[in-house]
Amino acid sequence: MYQGFAEIYDELMNDVDYEAWADYYCRLLAIFGVRSGKICECACGTGSLTLPLYRRGFQMTGVDLSREMLWQAAQKARKQGIAIPFVQQDMKALNLHRPMDAVLATCDGVNYLLTEEDLLSFCRAAWRSIRPGGALVFDVSTPNKLKHTLCRSLLWEDRENITYLWANTWHEKTRTVDLDLCFFLREKEDQYRRMEEHQTQRAWDVQTLKETLWQVGFRAVSFYGDHSLNAAEETNQRWHVAASRPADD
Repeated sequence: MYQGFAEIYDELMNDVDYEAWADYYCRLLAIFGVRSGKICECACGTGSLTLPLYRRGFQMTGVDLSREMLWQAAQKARKQGIAIPFVQQDMKALNLHRPMDAVLATCDGVNYLLTEEDLLSFCRAAWRSIRPGGALVFDVSTPNKLKHTLCRSLLWEDRENITYLWANTWHEKTRTVDLDLCFFLREKEDQYRRMEEHQTQRAWDVQTLKETLWQVGFRAVSFYGDHSLNAAEETNQRWHVAASRPADD
């Protein structure tokens, strides 16, 4: 996953305001008592959120399954004179050499966990990686978004150097959506390179997420909607989930 188009990922996502995302997550972390310290960002991708959080004073570690995405992240950090360890790991088996004040999984990272066993493994790994009194914070694209927004039609965009077609298929039984993307990258004036990418995401419901977090031992489990501090609603496009590891644990 993400192996084929890590080189163009940032260009495709250049309309995302990662600085605003970083500000929002700083607010959310502060509510849960994390205003400084060590943070591990799982599914960090090319580091587009890792770097802004570093500049806001956190000691960041980036973890991702894709070596290619991590390479892009490391190059961006190097060019900015920032020293951040980027580590290739599966977030379901997160294994860090020191406890973190918080673990993050942003930009749909948890949607790529396709089974309840996967979700439980990630929550347990995050629990082991967080110090008592620390926090786990992640976001998910909502069932409403995956089922009714992404799957309603063929998506496409024609840019100067990249053209892509994006078709999605919803599976009600498994509550998953298959994402099929086809890219055409301009390499010369009249020459393009074709690239295809297939991904699958799971639509998680509030109850399952809450029960899994409580099962592992997290408390103060809270759900917020669409980059706000308002309570999550079914109509939201994105939910932000925050939970604490009790200090006396």
